Amino acid sequence: MKRTWEEINRKIDTGDILVLTAEEMTELTENEGVKEACRKVDVVTTGTFSPMCSSALLINTGHHTPRLNYKRAWLNGVPAYAGIAAVDLYLGATAQRENSETPAVYGGGHVIEDLVSGRRIELKAEGHATDCYPGRNADTSFTLDDVKDAILQNPRNCYQNYNVAVNAYSKRTIYTYMGPLLPDMRNAAYSSAGQLSPLLNDPEYRTIGIGSRIFLGGGTGYVTFRGTQHNPDSERTSGGVPTSGAGTLALTGDLRYMSPEYLRGVCIKGYGVSLAVGVGMAIPILDEEMAFFTSVSDADIPAPIVDYSSDYPEMSGDILGRTSYRDLRSGEIEIMGKVVRTVSLSSYSKARKIAIELKNRIKNGSFKLTMPVAPLME
Repeated sequence: MKRTWEEINRKIDTGDILVLTAEEMTELTENEGVKEACRKVDVVTTGTFSPMCSSALLINTGHHTPRLNYKRAWLNGVPAYAGIAAVDLYLGATAQRENSETPAVYGGGHVIEDLVSGRRIELKAEGHATDCYPGRNADTSFTLDDVKDAILQNPRNCYQNYNVAVNAYSKRTIYTYMGPLLPDMRNAAYSSAGQLSPLLNDPEYRTIGIGSRIFLGGGTGYVTFRGTQHNPDSERTSGGVPTSGAGTLALTGDLRYMSPEYLRGVCIKGYGVSLAVGVGMAIPILDEEMAFFTSVSDADIPAPIVDYSSDYPEMSGDILGRTSYRDLRSGEIEIMGKVVRTVSLSSYSKARKIAIELKNRIKNGSFKLTMPVAPLME
């Protein structure tokens, strides 16, 4: 059985559509098989919510009197990049507040959360003081309602798979972007929604590509390009699932329509700051292959176990073993004969909530699917 994008969108218009979350699709295929699931289901929704460090805000603050061309600028004490034009600023999620604790506990991700929460942001800036932009300084404040353009513009989100991080050989706790790792492998950290994760339900990027409409931060966004460090040639299982980090996505959306429930500033002890981002994607069941891909379960998804106690680990380098997301979610795994407690940086309950919210938007006709204009495999 085959469907077209146009057919699915027509069914959204009429309300005669069956949408399941990725969890529900896995259960359906286990009970009735892939062929029957393909016959019944039109769309499968996915979700993920976890720290995504390569996230940022492009904001135009509006002009001042006298006008400034920003040379340097700070938002709530967090430095924003001013080398764009006039009053455009680019604020990275991992930028840290200056003149504060070391390591900082407030940064770009928190500014983004404060903005989307309606809080007032303090702006301090220095200008180049040219003839057409004579201003030298600005010291003011604004809310999200005061600006016309506030665009979440994330260079690398939604890793298709990722490491399980451990501290195998150091005798002290080490502090990483995966959180504190206790010595002698007393914990193992991971960060993925597994069977709910968008790119694990479309491992060959058949339906997710440049131009795909997505759930982003509670609002609507788009896949604008492949993400940085995109690696579609990663080793895969016989079912097409990557066995380590593979695809990534560049995402864009209007911050003014997003929600602090799905954009949260994060402080990771000993590492710094970040932004937890909620992302959901709708996958059309075009044929049996897509029904098969969206039937993936946590038991089917392997993750590499990597020691972080030496130099920065390469995801393609030596690993201590592999485990599955089913075992990770059980709370403990076995590594080299030792039982190790697991901890997730990703919220599975929030990922489930995103998938359900996106499902409801499709069912009520407020979210239609867009066919990619170009693939991510290139």
